[in-house]
Amino acid sequence: MPAKKKKSKEEPQSAAFNDPPEEKAESAAEDAFDDDPFDEEAAAEAFDSPPEQDDFAEAAAMTEEDTESFGVDEGLLDMKQQIEGFLMQGIAEGGLQTESAYEGANNIVGVGLGSGLPDQELGAEGLDVEPGQQVLNVYVVEPTSMDQVKSAMVDSMGISAASDDRVPINVIVSGEIDANSHRFRIRPAPGGVSVGHFRVTAGTLGCLATGRRAPRNRRVLMLSNNHVIANSNNARFGDCITQPGRFDGGRCNRDRIAILERFVPINFAGGVNFVDAATGWCWHRLVRRELVYRSSSGLRFFRVSSRPTGCRVGMYVGKTGRTTQLRAGRITDCRASVRVNYGGGRRALFRDQIVIRGLGGPFSAGGDSGSLVWSWNSRRNPVGLLFAGGGGLTIANKIGYVLRFLDIRLLT
Repeated sequence: MPAKKKKSKEEPQSAAFNDPPEEKAESAAEDAFDDDPFDEEAAAEAFDSPPEQDDFAEAAAMTEEDTESFGVDEGLLDMKQQIEGFLMQGIAEGGLQTESAYEGANNIVGVGLGSGLPDQELGAEGLDVEPGQQVLNVYVVEPTSMDQVKSAMVDSMGISAASDDRVPINVIVSGEIDANSHRFRIRPAPGGVSVGHFRVTAGTLGCLATGRRAPRNRRVLMLSNNHVIANSNNARFGDCITQPGRFDGGRCNRDRIAILERFVPINFAGGVNFVDAATGWCWHRLVRRELVYRSSSGLRFFRVSSRPTGCRVGMYVGKTGRTTQLRAGRITDCRASVRVNYGGGRRALFRDQIVIRGLGGPFSAGGDSGSLVWSWNSRRNPVGLLFAGGGGLTIANKIGYVLRFLDIRLLT
């Protein structure tokens, strides 16, 4: 368990960070903040002006990270790419499926590369493989046999190599992978608690960050998902973000702790996505660097490292989130491409994602979206940003993509 740590002397200071501009997020008289963001000290500061609306709706240049290719089985990598192309084509064509339509190739919702692990740990049906041997992970909505999956790959996708009985494939029942939707109000707000765009139910405040360059390097930012604090692209700069989220009783302006600052648009038209991520510009007195979880003795606060680390299959990780709070899990895939259901007929393809299976129970549930995922050791290095899940599996964006596309560094 992460140890309780004392409040850091490195808390964001008013002299170092600028609060959101008053004209964009004025405080209502009925606000019940524990700390008034516009006290005399803060009012003396020169707030940065936000960018014009036209300058905000940026489409981040999403390019795939250079990943270590040494030791990757070229045959498995080629099959993975062909399945990914099939998923992208299906999203582009916009075929909304019913439950009865999950047949053949339509039953496949994701693909990745993992290593040989015991069947009971993966929840998979597959060949007997040597420990650590590379395998093709195929994620399906409904239970099916290995023969049916291979038949779909050969007949519907044209992947003739899949007919070889020696190809190591794990069939993993994930169900439909949905974008996931600490409920209490707390000031200053730590990572791991309920937040949300004022039109969204609720998700999780992952952690704090700041911009890499001026003027954003003078802003205290919260990190979460696009679908949590930017309403799945349907939001504008300056929109209210509350803690707790609306589903948990949060209301503007009473519970506002931030305004929407930036998001990476999600491509719902069949293109490739790497992150579901956004930032909110916080009043620095209303947030804190620590993360939180409940223990038998009450709330426990702890810090994580600001130094990210890469994904490794078999790595033990942790997260604390709105719904399931503190949980541990193990990474089973670092190269997954998955089709994610956002509701209302909208689906999106995400490439190069992390797949996590919980230890002793689910790693996440609806409402945990936005949680920071970190290595389960004394260093607690950030690994990913949780955003989706299904069938006992959790999907997370790689933290390197998140930081690069949002042009931020962690403030943890």
